[in-house]
Amino acid sequence: MAVTLIVVAVPEGLPMSVTLSLALNMRRMLSTNNLVRKMHACETMGAITVICTDKTGTLTQNLMQVHETNFYGLKEKNALGDDAMSNLVAEGISANSTAFLEETGPDEKPKGVGNPTEVALLLWLNGKGRNYLDIRENAHVISQLTFSTERKYMATLVDSAVLGKKVIYIKGAPEIVLSKCKNVILADNKQVSAAEYRHTVDGELLRYQNMAMRTLGFAYKIVEDSETEDCAELVAENDLNFLGVVAISDPIRPDVPDAVAKCQSAGIAVKIVTGDTIGTATEIARQIGLWDQGVDTEANRITGVEFANLTDEVALNRVMDLKIMARARPTDKQRLVQLLQQNGAVVAVTGDGTNDAPALNHAQVGLSMGTGTSVAKEASDITLLDDSFNSIGTAVMWGRSLYKNIQRFIVFQLTINFVALLIVLLGSIIGTELPLTVTQMLWVNLIMDTFAALALASIPPSEDVMKEKPRKSTDFIITKAMKTNILGVGSVFLIILLGMIYYFDHSPEGMDPYNLTIFFTFFVMLQFWNLFNARVFGTTDSAFKGLNKSYGMEFIALAILLGQFLIVQYGGAVFRTTPLSGHTWLLIIASSSLVLWIGELIRLVKRIINKKHADE
Repeated sequence: MAVTLIVVAVPEGLPMSVTLSLALNMRRMLSTNNLVRKMHACETMGAITVICTDKTGTLTQNLMQVHETNFYGLKEKNALGDDAMSNLVAEGISANSTAFLEETGPDEKPKGVGNPTEVALLLWLNGKGRNYLDIRENAHVISQLTFSTERKYMATLVDSAVLGKKVIYIKGAPEIVLSKCKNVILADNKQVSAAEYRHTVDGELLRYQNMAMRTLGFAYKIVEDSETEDCAELVAENDLNFLGVVAISDPIRPDVPDAVAKCQSAGIAVKIVTGDTIGTATEIARQIGLWDQGVDTEANRITGVEFANLTDEVALNRVMDLKIMARARPTDKQRLVQLLQQNGAVVAVTGDGTNDAPALNHAQVGLSMGTGTSVAKEASDITLLDDSFNSIGTAVMWGRSLYKNIQRFIVFQLTINFVALLIVLLGSIIGTELPLTVTQMLWVNLIMDTFAALALASIPPSEDVMKEKPRKSTDFIITKAMKTNILGVGSVFLIILLGMIYYFDHSPEGMDPYNLTIFFTFFVMLQFWNLFNARVFGTTDSAFKGLNKSYGMEFIALAILLGQFLIVQYGGAVFRTTPLSGHTWLLIIASSSLVLWIGELIRLVKRIINKKHADE
């Protein structure tokens, strides 16, 4: 009996319950476009307090389209004729690119492979009747400097078929490209100083950025044969010719504003970390409801360069208030995550590039994109298959619901532990027979460990958890409400069961096998009905709400009832039971079910009180 008490006292089912809940959640979250790569992330998502999200593809649809082109050397915006300047622009777009267009049928929409921004440029060129592939093949590439988030531009040196000379083409962040230019090429091949024309370019960029457009600047330079063929060195000479800017639109996802609002109501701060300009990022933030023009100030946004110049002490004080970090580099993203964690935040961060791996590693939960690089996916904990911010909110809901399911299992198990231990110890003092035998105790242990773990782990997530604030990472898993429930319900059960032992012990029949069987069955049925109460612990919902969708719960309830019936009716000497009459069975089930009905009444009263307070 002492060994059995130890088996019952130790909650060895808890690790299994946690692992089972995590495994079930992993499978279910896959259906909501969350591919969980590391099991612990299922639960950690429920505790996050800050989400650092990318803009492109996560908040937006990643459907890049050229909204407007403004090459100053051309007569009109969006124009592309047969003149030399038009051919130069077409060659710059075609040759200075790593993207390709796929071959599609006559009725199919053209698609591309590669960077979405570059694909958008090729599609625009394609729409103007220019075959980018022919142009690219005619311009022999000598050397190329691929795009980098640190440099924010890419450059390609070619043997130009347009000019018959070596030409370096550069495209990237307009302010970066313009800073490396000496002149701006205007119509009729006129040239003005880049410094003089910067004000005009900045005004144009601001207009695009206020429309949430992504902007690209274009420049070129004729390279003499005697000059170096290293692109980085050629660009560093700062004597390029600025061609103009292109505005590319990427509409926000329709479900993002609601998803952001849901996260904010759940007490989760959302921060946009993007490589785009501060104007574009701010407009996107405004569209999704993150930026309030009348409330938010410059203190709530910053650029990557400004952030890098802040001391750790100053940055530590600012990071919690930041909503936007524009022109962010991977090092800025990683530093932001680390400073947020120093402030006690539990951080989830999104990333899709190889350079995002450090930030994904440092965050409590790294979220990679389904379209991201394999390096980013390996460094992450969860992959968002649809790249959508809405899937992040869903993962938070799953994580919080999982944590509550684990708490419910603990409440149910510790209540039985509390009752079973004391009933055996005190019962053996009061009565002449042990109230529960070793085999009966092991059956009870099987119910509370294995069966309860299966039942409570299968409870589907609830949207209501998104109305609560995040739990603190330092919080003990057993809350005050859980302690009250365990001790309160356990004490009531103990008093009832001790009263039964006393009654049977002083009855004419005494503690005979029939009375002991009634006691054992009543004890199990108390736990059976309490399982339904544990299912909705922490809420005011009825125990029957959504029960028709909890197939695991229904199956386990039937398994416990059937198992108890077989043990009682056919267990015999092995379980120290004798068959009970149908009348006795009905009496035990009806009387023990008061546990559920009293719980239902308490929850009903709480619902009425809550509704009354809400109406007030």
